[in-house]
Amino acid sequence: MLTIDVICVGGLKERYWRDACAEYCKRLTPWAKLRIIELSEEKLQNQTPSSIDSVIVAEGARILSVLPKKAFVVALCIEGKRITSEQLAGEMSRTMLEGSSTLAFVIGGSYGLSPTVKKRAQLKFSMSDLTFPHQLARVMLLEQIYRSMSIIMGGKYHK
Repeated sequence: MLTIDVICVGGLKERYWRDACAEYCKRLTPWAKLRIIELSEEKLQNQTPSSIDSVIVAEGARILSVLPKKAFVVALCIEGKRITSEQLAGEMSRTMLEGSSTLAFVIGGSYGLSPTVKKRAQLKFSMSDLTFPHQLARVMLLEQIYRSMSIIMGGKYHK
């Protein structure tokens, strides 16, 4: 069975975000084993560029430590390529057909994603040119994973 890891820096504070994520997790159950891996945000000492870089590096190291070794890694980052739902489904399908049984999607922290995590990713994509809160990005990502699996399995959700 396919395993999908969603690795996120930061938690979901409000119940409505947790409820929305839980709904998509439930919907994905027939098709994949879904694991949400939440990592705590690093504390920023001050707003200097070196302090921000230190936060990004530390969060990146923790993300890399939980990434499964043979996972196909997808990094959500602003400089990533914008893709359609069909293209995401195509990437996921191709990856599964090539024998990868684990897909790992990574959402970084408030200050961005470490260059080492981006380098590890086989696919980098951006959801939009707009900026979203990390909690909403997680809901949107889970919805797109569900939509992609629906497309792959020939379901009606996408239509």
